[in-house]
Amino acid sequence: MNTPRFRRPRASRPIASAIALAFGLVATSALAGDPPRLKRADSFLGIHFDFHAGPDCNEVGKNTTPEMVDRIIDLVRPDYLQTDCKGHPGYTSYPTKVGNPVPGFVGDPLKVWREATARRGVALYMHYSGIYDEHAVHAHPDWAATRADGSKDDKATSPFGPYADGLLIPQLRELAGYGVDGVWIDGDCWATVPDYGDAARKAFLDATGFSTLPKGPGEPHWRPFLDFHRQAYRGYLRRVVAGVKATDPTFQVCSNWAFTDHMPEPVAAPVDFLSGDFSPQDSVNSARLSGRYLARQGVPWDLMAWSFTTVPSQTTTPGRNTKSAVQLQREAAVILALGGGFQAYFTQNRDGSVDLARMPAMAEVAAFCRARQALCHHSQAVPQVGLLFSTPAHYRRVDQLFGRDNERLGGVLAALLEARRSVEVLGEHQLAGRLAEYPLIVVPE
Repeated sequence: MNTPRFRRPRASRPIASAIALAFGLVATSALAGDPPRLKRADSFLGIHFDFHAGPDCNEVGKNTTPEMVDRIIDLVRPDYLQTDCKGHPGYTSYPTKVGNPVPGFVGDPLKVWREATARRGVALYMHYSGIYDEHAVHAHPDWAATRADGSKDDKATSPFGPYADGLLIPQLRELAGYGVDGVWIDGDCWATVPDYGDAARKAFLDATGFSTLPKGPGEPHWRPFLDFHRQAYRGYLRRVVAGVKATDPTFQVCSNWAFTDHMPEPVAAPVDFLSGDFSPQDSVNSARLSGRYLARQGVPWDLMAWSFTTVPSQTTTPGRNTKSAVQLQREAAVILALGGGFQAYFTQNRDGSVDLARMPAMAEVAAFCRARQALCHHSQAVPQVGLLFSTPAHYRRVDQLFGRDNERLGGVLAALLEARRSVEVLGEHQLAGRLAEYPLIVVPE
């Protein structure tokens, strides 16, 4: 990895849990008598499951049993599990009383997940699609972002509309009522689009004094228009976090890819941890850039590997080519060497159950990670080479609000790593006041 680190001995998990409990650093147990659970800030290893439930899901929970959850935990010994509750189609895979459940349930699968994990001292987080909600925008067109031509977006809700208060925050509170530990909000910053609706139009014109809205790249005021919407997203995220913590202050919130290399800027919302799912194909290159940026953001972080690629094959189910344990270990090593936590993504069946045949490979990956935890977790780099990732330069180059356009930066990083240099990827705010610590700072392009 070419990443020498300070070595910090770390207590074993039972000792670390006891210390955390003594200082009140563990999440509250869902049921009296359950063992303590690590907060995400102290967690090292997890598994992510989702299946983006839709109108085809008529028997969710049919095969979700305590025995299934126990088997996952017995094999992998994770600090946390992250499971589906609402994907991009907008249907909830738990029996919500707030709105938009799948057509049919067998029992209450979320209750099964929560009780089984709590009994074993394993934290439980929810995969929840935020801005990206197809059901919400079809049921409530006034919640959708408006395109430049006046039509309604068929996927993205608007940060200026009532979606957050009308559905998102109430459902997060509902999840907190189940006793889950937190949420990993997907389809959020990266799904946000410019909004030409009346509320957004008025807010932009009032804030800037301009008389018209730009329709696209190259038009006057296009960059200020994007910056305005970026600021609107930051305010939306702060409102979401405040909304759920007003009633459930221990509920932990993360927005997928917020304040990462997709949104390379100072952390401007009180999220509890940062995270992202890196490229299913170009995994090592993707992870080593993302991890190097996250490492200096000052907030606990982890990265997620996909356990399969999305390139179709004639020999396997198209889009579901399973990676070997060795391949996932290599992807994990990139993250562990940078001090971060690791999780891997596995799909769920359409009834919400998990294919247990895929868990032995994850058990091998988990053993690889645990063997390195004491030396790696929460370690920090010795400053050697700083590679500048300029926030204003990034936003000048991209024509979407938040996105990953880092191939050129990634090429410079690859060259430095091939030269056996220990490199950190740093924004202006991460370098401010620390320039003298780095013998070499590289300004790319």
